[in-house]
Formats: sequence, C-alpha cells, structure tokens
Amino acid sequence: MKQRLIFATNNRHKVDEIQKALPAAFEITTLRDAGIEIDIPEPYETLEENAATKAETIFQLTQANCFAEDTGLEVYALNGAPGVRSARFAGEHANFEENNQLLLNRMKDQEDRRARFRTVIHLIQNGEAHRFEGICNGSIATAASGTKGFGYDPLFIPEGSNRCFAEMSLEEKNVFSHRRKALDAMLQFLRDTHETKK
Repeated sequence: MKQRLIFATNNRHKVDEIQKALPAAFEITTLRDAGIEIDIPEPYETLEENAATKAETIFQLTQANCFAEDTGLEVYALNGAPGVRSARFAGEHANFEENNQLLLNRMKDQEDRRARFRTVIHLIQNGEAHRFEGICNGSIATAASGTKGFGYDPLFIPEGSNRCFAEMSLEEKNVFSHRRKALDAMLQFLRDTHETKK
C-alpha cells in the first residue's frame, strides 16, 4: 500500500522534480489534487518559517500527513540575497526572466560568484513535525544558458559541473539537487519509521 503525502504546493515544476525522485512506495498529492484551492502566504524572513507555515496550514485543514518546502538561492556577494525572496527578487509579480536579469545586473562587477541553493522541508507525520535540509553549492554564471528547469536554473552552475541546471535533464540535475538532498533525507526518515513499525 502506497504512503500518501500531500505536498503543500501547486508548482508543477516542483511536483515533477520530486515525483521523479520518489520510490514507488510513495504517492504525492498536490493541493489541487487534494481539493484545496488556497494560496498560502509566505511572509516570513526565513525558509524554515515559510515551510512550517505552509505544512501546518494544510495539516489543520486535512489532518493528513503532508509536507511543504521552501527554497532560496543564497549569493555570497549579495549577503545571502535573494534568499527567502528568491521567487520575488524583482518584485511581487516578477517572472523567472525578470529575476534572472536582476541577478545578472547585481552580479555584473562581482568577482566572487559563489552561491548555494538551500531547500528546507517541513514534514508533518501523524501530527508530529520534522525538518530536513538540502544544500547545493555552486556559482552564478555570467550569462543565462539552457532551456530546461525553472527559476534560476539558467544561471546556477552546481559544484562539480561546468553546466547550468537549465542545461541538464531532471536525472542529471537530481545528482546535485538541493531539493533532492532534502527529499532523500525525508524519505530515509519515512522508510526508517515505516520499518520500525513493522
């Protein structure tokens, strides 16, 4: 029997990325799939608070096992920006291209191009909260390249590669992915607790 988890998002890119990494024993249900048509605000200054609020909101509505994640791109030369505001870097209604262009502009004369993606997952299982983190170190390219992925993928080169995320297939990206690392930590926890209860 599959373990069902509600993922507190309607971001199809994130769902596809995580579903691709999931073993067959787990089934993800998005908010829309679960019949939840609300937009959960992310007003906080940390990824941890945003992820926790999203998961706790869904749990209060459904009492079902669920998880939420928040991801930020943290650029060293910009003191960690855009960070928690990664999706809204160029404004509340900015698109991926506008965010990328602003980042390129801010990094124009920067020699230190180090950056990292950080994902925080907040899981609520049987009413108990658990937190997992995944980090991918890398650098910011001087120009966008590639057509795959989303967000800052055309600009982010993970450590150990000479290609941007947007130049990689999902399988290739998952070798480095911050989201995959956080997900793997959560899945290991779920497997361990499942085995313990057998």
